[in-house]
Amino acid sequence: MNAAIGSLSAAQQNTILSQLHAAGVHYIRAGLTLDDKGIDFAKRAQAQDVHILWLVPLQYRLGAPGRPWPNAFGVWGGPPLSAADPDRFRKSFEPLVAKLDAAGVALAGFELGNEINSPMFNADFSLPAENPTRSREFNLQDLAHDPEAGQVAKGYLQYLKLLAVIKDVRSRSKLSQHTPIISAGLVFNEAPDAPRTARLDAVGAAATLDFLRAHGLDDLVDAYGVHTYPWTNDPGNPSADAGRRDRLRKYVLAECKAVGAGGGKPCWITEWGIPNQDAACPPNEKDPVALVDETRSTLRPYVAQKQIIGLFYYAWLDSREGFAVYRCGHLTETGRSALASF
Repeated sequence: MNAAIGSLSAAQQNTILSQLHAAGVHYIRAGLTLDDKGIDFAKRAQAQDVHILWLVPLQYRLGAPGRPWPNAFGVWGGPPLSAADPDRFRKSFEPLVAKLDAAGVALAGFELGNEINSPMFNADFSLPAENPTRSREFNLQDLAHDPEAGQVAKGYLQYLKLLAVIKDVRSRSKLSQHTPIISAGLVFNEAPDAPRTARLDAVGAAATLDFLRAHGLDDLVDAYGVHTYPWTNDPGNPSADAGRRDRLRKYVLAECKAVGAGGGKPCWITEWGIPNQDAACPPNEKDPVALVDETRSTLRPYVAQKQIIGLFYYAWLDSREGFAVYRCGHLTETGRSALASF
């Protein structure tokens, strides 16, 4: 399960950790603050048998220009990926891993950054799109020849340097020496031939992986991070169901290779989810449960063949948010279905 709980008090965190433990949730994807509070949270989580896939924050060179927040495009602010600084990253990452070791905390995984092929989290993309009248999803050739995509490619090369730091630091960790390293969860476009309506460019997930692999990604990570939010149109309609399965297989899961098969890496789906905007208590869950069960059915053979070796359901804490699975004082039926063992 994904969790955004770093900003809560220790008492609030403990309540949520107890609820996670009671619901049988043993793994969460979460950030850790780069201080003693982060260590303390990780210790308390582990004491509840809740282990953390650490969403590791990037570090940037001092004085790097940042995108302002808020902005007219609703994308996150911050520096561009091309300003990532491996030396500053090491200075923050290495001491924290040492403190986690000293505290007896073993992590479930390291995932560096988030959705780096999207302008939402990568300020190397132009705002608005390079050509505001025709936004694009860049391909592998564009990363070598297009001005905007070329700037994104520079960021990708810096990103690989930070992954190399993680691998080096991990090799000397006492407790996390074999903890998997996961590349940033990527956004997959499941309708690449459809007209783009947003005034924002992006890089295709497959093109991003191809570029990163060509520059050494597979020597640095144990798995690829994947994000997918299946379409929710016409639940129960066989044609719609078939379309969802086909898009997942063609555009998302095609990059996931079985362990040891060569030609790539297995995947960790570090975000997937089905929204439910029904604010009633209890909510109407017929359609979300059906869509969750359908998605799990599609994923099941990939899990069995070890093409997918990690799954994290995206669940926001605010019960008013469409992806909340803890509502009305208990775990929803959608949550139970999503978190059940395969």
